[in-house]
Amino acid sequence: MQKITKEVYLKWYEDMLFWRKFEDKLAAVYIQQKVRGFLHLYNGQEAVLAGALHAMDLTKDKMITAYRNHVQPIGMGVDPKRVMAELYGKATGTSQGLGGSMHIFSKEHRFYGGHGIVGGQIPLGAGIAFGDKYHDSDAVTLCCFGDGAARQGSLHETFNLAMLWNLPVVFVCENNGYAMGTSVERTANHTDVWKLGKGYEMPCGPVDGMNPIKVAEAFDEAIQRARKGGGPTFLELKTYRYRGHSMSDAQHYRTKDEVEEYKKIDPITQVKDIILEKKYATEADIKVIDKRVKDLVSECEKFAEESPFPDKNVMYDVVYEQEDYPFIQHKI
Repeated sequence: MQKITKEVYLKWYEDMLFWRKFEDKLAAVYIQQKVRGFLHLYNGQEAVLAGALHAMDLTKDKMITAYRNHVQPIGMGVDPKRVMAELYGKATGTSQGLGGSMHIFSKEHRFYGGHGIVGGQIPLGAGIAFGDKYHDSDAVTLCCFGDGAARQGSLHETFNLAMLWNLPVVFVCENNGYAMGTSVERTANHTDVWKLGKGYEMPCGPVDGMNPIKVAEAFDEAIQRARKGGGPTFLELKTYRYRGHSMSDAQHYRTKDEVEEYKKIDPITQVKDIILEKKYATEADIKVIDKRVKDLVSECEKFAEESPFPDKNVMYDVVYEQEDYPFIQHKI
């Protein structure tokens, strides 16, 4: 793993702040009904992505995740203006506006979604890793899901085959405590989700998901193991979301005091404190970064607002059609 230098801390701060502000802007325009459907925001979980990206090789490694998926592709190199446009349903979006909030995708940047089915991405992530092994690539796939998806049967089927076939995949449970709105304690007789890996003799363990340094170290070990042919790892990233499951979540299952307690260990604040403590930047420097982030978010909003909606015919252009389909019965 690359050393965590001054430049890394500054990049982490700017990236995580941008992801946070990007999501805040989406929340604001959602209320204005400029973004429709469901909207699941990443606020509070930024250290998971920051640490993962530091350990990954973005020239070949891949990522797949659930529907809380707006900032991951940005971190992997997708133009944030196109991500914002996709949420607006505009033609300039990552999928010409046809995917929307839950289905951001970029083959070019090896980001494979964005999946609305809870746990649906788990077997797909193993499948991507199977493809890399089949083609003798040393790329590694990060397969991310929430604590709710960890209760799906597909996880166990996938873990079994991933170990049997020794696939280059890192399974990542971003445990933010409440799935859609039910605490971990109420969904299973154990609270250490990572221990599910033990049943398959898969290397596994818990990670402080609010600290990008701890995250980077854990991901580096898991990714290097997979790249060298050592097979899968299962990591439980203990993190927290500051916003609801989605914008329609009334959050009756937790108190405001609990949220405020977690904000005391906000990953952005943690990194900012290290930057100032080590004198990597001054308060004036931080303000310059803050303004740069604010301006970029405004650019994204402007781009999305001014982009055209896709032509209706586009919807039909992406539907599979076979004119000589042999199983259609024609009445005579």
